[in-house]
Amino acid sequence: MGQRWPPHTPPAPQLPTEAPVERSAGSRRRRRRTRPVLGIVTAALAAGALTATGLVSTAEAADVNVAKNAGFESGLANWTCSTGSGSTVSSPVHGGASALKATPAGQDNARCTQTVAVKPGSTYTLSAWVQGGYAYLGATGTGTTDVSTWTPDTGSWKQLTTSFRTGPSTTSVTVYTHGWYGQAAYFADDVSVTGPDGGGGTDPGPQIPAAPAGLTAGTATASSVPLTWNAVSGATGYTVYRDGTKATTSTGTSATVTGLAADTAYQFAVSATNAAGESVRSATISARTAKTGDPGPVTSVPKHAVTGYWQNFNNGAAVQKLSDVPANYDIIAVSFADATATPGAVTFNLDTAGLNGYTVAQFKADIKAKQAAGKNVIISVGGEKGTVAVNSDASATAFSDSLYTLIQEYGFNGVDIDLENGLNSTYMTKALRALSAKAGTGLVITMAPQTIDMQSTSGEYFRTALNIKDILTVVNMQYYNSGSMLGCDGKVYSQGSVDFLTALACIQLEGGLDPSQVGLGVPASTRGAGSGYVSPSIVNAALDCLTKGTGCGSFKPSKTYPTLRGAMTWSTNWDATAGNAWSNAVGPHVHGLP
Repeated sequence: MGQRWPPHTPPAPQLPTEAPVERSAGSRRRRRRTRPVLGIVTAALAAGALTATGLVSTAEAADVNVAKNAGFESGLANWTCSTGSGSTVSSPVHGGASALKATPAGQDNARCTQTVAVKPGSTYTLSAWVQGGYAYLGATGTGTTDVSTWTPDTGSWKQLTTSFRTGPSTTSVTVYTHGWYGQAAYFADDVSVTGPDGGGGTDPGPQIPAAPAGLTAGTATASSVPLTWNAVSGATGYTVYRDGTKATTSTGTSATVTGLAADTAYQFAVSATNAAGESVRSATISARTAKTGDPGPVTSVPKHAVTGYWQNFNNGAAVQKLSDVPANYDIIAVSFADATATPGAVTFNLDTAGLNGYTVAQFKADIKAKQAAGKNVIISVGGEKGTVAVNSDASATAFSDSLYTLIQEYGFNGVDIDLENGLNSTYMTKALRALSAKAGTGLVITMAPQTIDMQSTSGEYFRTALNIKDILTVVNMQYYNSGSMLGCDGKVYSQGSVDFLTALACIQLEGGLDPSQVGLGVPASTRGAGSGYVSPSIVNAALDCLTKGTGCGSFKPSKTYPTLRGAMTWSTNWDATAGNAWSNAVGPHVHGLP
């Protein structure tokens, strides 16, 4: 968010020059008709050895997957990635608990290879599941014709498949994945090289997974209870039980059990599943639904709101007190909380020296004054240099506890999540739900992911937003410092345009967020970001396009979203440096939306 320097801006995707070689998935075998020789067959039957006559060949062994560590469950074992471009991640995954993430850089296309043992003169089917940037799959050293296949950017898992035949003396083949120069990282999982065993065998079959741990209930409604738990290695799915009876299933680490009676206690447990079977169930927890008529989480944020980040540092923008922030801002995000030596825990240190002697007492008084005027002042965690990591139960507890302490000390209305250096959806979900349980239903929760973080619902930021949808206020994605990105129609749009704002917002609007939880995050001036600045008139046109269907560019959404929350800017200080031109133009427009 703040203090950012623009990252490398990828060019708009170009058609790669390396054309895939298509191959059929297999070869058809011609059936040969033979004339029965009764005497020979009878004799062979008597001897119990049909194969001795030569009339019936020994059955071929079943095909196996000759790739090792095909699901990357053992890290990068058996795989070699160019210039350290590869690593394993726990999300997104297609199956099991891990997948490959490989990132092209410069002249490196993030090529990851494995040499597999094959049988000469045999046909093999090569496949893999991929996601993310441009992804290639292929085989070299086949002894016949080498093959490859590819796909452009994809926001969800897609299977690539091709086949090859080995030469008469070929005993090993190199299979590979790679991305494309200057494009985003790609993910790969569940690689398969299926054919006759070449002598190297195959990975052992899956084992029944362990029972899930960390089962936790979130904020219940009168008819539902949201649940989260820790991922289990080797699991491909989970089964949730309510009072001992199967209630629902999930492929992720969260689920909401619905159709419950109000003001009723229920017992919940969860098991992990894969091809080998189902684990024993987790420890049982109890959760109670809310009473009938409970309105659920509410905030003081208006229907259409403007969010501005206030800088607790001097980087050349106008130095402000909170009292200097114009009334057009409904949510003021104080930037930023600081990490402590305890993993996950944060604190806040007012930069009195950098803010011309602004004291803590004045700061607290200004928070109260803003709240008395109907505004919300929240504490933002992260920024470009933020190093807060919430990736365990202990750090999730430290995160929620320390934030609650800051809320009590300063009177903040809530928290903004602006972690630009990674986020774990499982533990951030737990942390925010724990904070909500402590702070109550008026807690304001905002998020400011980068554009790449919201390209797919399988991304950690997007998953977190969906996991806490019942307590989430707004996601103000940063539509800047990003280069070209895909819109919800699959087309590539360049930042700095109406189309970029509307087509990328569409991904969130159609991906599960309520329109009231979507805002447009833009720089307040050309100095507020490295790239992606748009004039206030462009912001207003995009708001009109999304809410009313007017002012659109070449992209026009299939429907309108009148309850769209509004807009956000970095920062109130850069806005003030430019004479508050942004808030004076965008603020009244947001507040005048239908």
